[in-house]
Amino acid sequence: MLAALVRTATISIFPKWFAPFIVLTAVCVSASVNANIVALDKGGKPVQAYLPTDVTYNPDIPTPESVLGANIGQWHVRHDQLTHYMRVLADHSDRISLEVTGRTHENRELLLLTITAPSNRPNIESMRTAHIDAMNSGEKVKAGAPLIFYMGYSIHGNEPSGSNAALALAYYLAAGQGARIDALLNNNIVLLDPSFNPDGLSRFAQWANMHKGKQLVADSNTREHDEGWPSGRTNHYWFDLNRDWLLLAHPESQARIKQFHRWRPHILTDFHEMGTDSTYFFQPGVRSRKNPITPDENVTLTEALAAYHAKAFDKQGKLYFSEEAFDDFYAGKGSTYPDLHGSIGILFEQASSRGHIQESINGPLAFSTTIANQITTSLSTFEGALANKPAILDYQSAFVKDTQALAKDGDISGYIVGESSDSGRFNAMLSLLKQHNIKFEVVSKDSDVGKQTFNANRAIYIPVAQAQYRLITSIFSTQTSFENNTFYDVSSWNMAMAFNLPFSVVEKRDTRNVKTAANAKLAMPVLSESLPASAYAYAFSWNDYYAPALLQSLLEAGVSVRSSENAFEAKLVNNQRHTFTSGSIVIPTGLVQPENLLSLLTEQARALRIPVYALASGLTPTGSDIGSRSIKPILGPKVLLVGGEGVSEYEVGEMWHYFDTRVGLPASIVEQQKLGNALQSGYTHIVFASGQYTLSDDTKDALFNWVKNGGVLIGQKSALRYFAANEWLNVDIVDREEIDSQFDEDKLTFGDKSALYARKLVAGAVYEAEIDITHPLFYGYTDTTLSMFKTSNMVVNNYYTPFTTPARYTSAPLLAGFSDEKLVKLIAETPAVITTQQGKGVVIGFTDNTQFRGYWYGTNKMLSNAIYQSGFLK
Repeated sequence: MLAALVRTATISIFPKWFAPFIVLTAVCVSASVNANIVALDKGGKPVQAYLPTDVTYNPDIPTPESVLGANIGQWHVRHDQLTHYMRVLADHSDRISLEVTGRTHENRELLLLTITAPSNRPNIESMRTAHIDAMNSGEKVKAGAPLIFYMGYSIHGNEPSGSNAALALAYYLAAGQGARIDALLNNNIVLLDPSFNPDGLSRFAQWANMHKGKQLVADSNTREHDEGWPSGRTNHYWFDLNRDWLLLAHPESQARIKQFHRWRPHILTDFHEMGTDSTYFFQPGVRSRKNPITPDENVTLTEALAAYHAKAFDKQGKLYFSEEAFDDFYAGKGSTYPDLHGSIGILFEQASSRGHIQESINGPLAFSTTIANQITTSLSTFEGALANKPAILDYQSAFVKDTQALAKDGDISGYIVGESSDSGRFNAMLSLLKQHNIKFEVVSKDSDVGKQTFNANRAIYIPVAQAQYRLITSIFSTQTSFENNTFYDVSSWNMAMAFNLPFSVVEKRDTRNVKTAANAKLAMPVLSESLPASAYAYAFSWNDYYAPALLQSLLEAGVSVRSSENAFEAKLVNNQRHTFTSGSIVIPTGLVQPENLLSLLTEQARALRIPVYALASGLTPTGSDIGSRSIKPILGPKVLLVGGEGVSEYEVGEMWHYFDTRVGLPASIVEQQKLGNALQSGYTHIVFASGQYTLSDDTKDALFNWVKNGGVLIGQKSALRYFAANEWLNVDIVDREEIDSQFDEDKLTFGDKSALYARKLVAGAVYEAEIDITHPLFYGYTDTTLSMFKTSNMVVNNYYTPFTTPARYTSAPLLAGFSDEKLVKLIAETPAVITTQQGKGVVIGFTDNTQFRGYWYGTNKMLSNAIYQSGFLK
């Protein structure tokens, strides 16, 4: 139209020579107009558009859009924006108090909002303590007692609809007025945790926002919907925090569990997302796949609440489902951990837009729609709980009484756990018990239980007759047979096995064999106030969990350090003698050492609680002398972890976390596509996690040459297949067809397909291996068996050489968890650890994950040994 007007004007008004200037002007004007009429956004809505229309809102309470400058769902909210808005609400609302409960690895605040009627706020602490007192006693509470809600969102950071919904929910609770709000807040308490995983949420928000254009792109192939490595699902160290409720490897989980036990809520919500082509799920899940320790009444109440979710979605015409796909078994998930404590944990799963809008089989799925659905079920949770309040209050009281009865009527009195020879692992387990409010007693006399002797002051007794009975029986379970063999996650999480500590069930008839005393104290390592400067050398054992950390701190400071291949006995400056096992660390003072060696060694050893001994002479009564060639120098390692697309971010993150937080080793993470260029940078060790590797031929050749020239190549789980295919590791992997052939399919129906698939998996089970403690990869271990955590059905063909297979599964390896008996037979007596010398270097293969979820302490040192003690393998 504009062009036509210009043409008319040119003909009728202006001379012909002026026409080009008019046309040029028209083009510029047209471009300007087009730029202005392009839609800036098609997503997001004002907060009140997400909320009930039968509620009025206090105009003095700021809306999210007025504070953040955008509608909810228009952009993915960053954690700093989320916390800023929560602080604004707390400043403007007399219903809200805000607490910083901790900080993430990236130093982001963990917030908890306590929301209730203004009249309750002066009494909030007395309301909390009255509730806890009732929980402890199990006495039936009065009908007017408050319900306590713990509303938690987006523990997976790239499932952001939850945290974005928390913006609207917080506003609703702060600004809403009317009978509905009064009924909720006048005699109840809402704890709002707007972001379980701030680091992951921020990572994904950055990804989604940086790929958003003025025109929203629903194409599933676009980069916005294809998140890069590592994903925002995980926390800073790439851990799945929804597996950490029990394991508590991270500050986010530690802070959350502290608040959980401080409040013991009646209901805890856990908001997630799932595949884009899904709809909406709410619990209960598959009833036969719940943890058997969870009372059936818990499921009944979850069903009662589910009716309100269904009613809300029916009114909106939304698709949803329940009672399928998801289980409630693993005690370390957000929807299961509460169930073992008398709370009702509820999982919600929303189909994910994974960005601002994405095509699905159900039509375009907008980010705003995913947020709206999470708000819907947040509100229906309140509605359903208030409607069922007497039953929920009664359930929590009955839970306490029923738990006491179970402990009283059972055959088990408790569990006894010994220190072994490693106070570091033992103390780490004790810390975990304390964080879960599990009470234990110190064994005061040597006790013989279950064919084992537990030494006085070096063992604890955990009686089951306590409030945490259900959790205790869960974390020490050795169950291997299950009603349903399909598991969404792992099937065992035995704590004593994870920490590689001797333990035994104490039957009630054997209780008299265990002696404890209130004044008994655990034996602590004897630490010197100061080390004598006159020593010929200093030495410390490799047995303690934190010995690698002490070694690394010395290497970082330039200390000349050596490791002993063999055990030896040494004369000490105090005229005593001490025996050092293989792998012990020796620091000769006659070598060039830093001037502050003495103060550095004393300070670091005391911080890590590791005894250091002062040697009087290099001549030893037995074993190698200090100057022997079998006591070799250890040089500071330079470690590379291979990462990037195709590699398990969980496993790389676990190794990074171990090296960084427990050893103090600065490991580099290099994407596999860039590995070839990095090989010339002086790395001593390269580690491959599970993954699909696509190295070029040139990179593979360069890597193999690097090994032959003295490098140490380490791989675990599926990386072994890659090593074997390239003939770097002398190992033969059983092919998948052979595993499949073990399972008869002749008489199965189509309906048996899922059950057959589950039988072929190793669903996170504990396997026992026999280890060679004279081998460098097992220096620091004292027992010849080791509990390993297995999460795959990969099997190495059975072969044996005494020097290259230092660990093999035992003949009956399954200790806890589910594995089909056919797989157990295939795995029995096969190698668990394999080494192959290649030129001047060595290749090491672990069939299992040595760092599983930062929790399996017992196998952690295998990786440290592969780094620090690998010189003995060359």
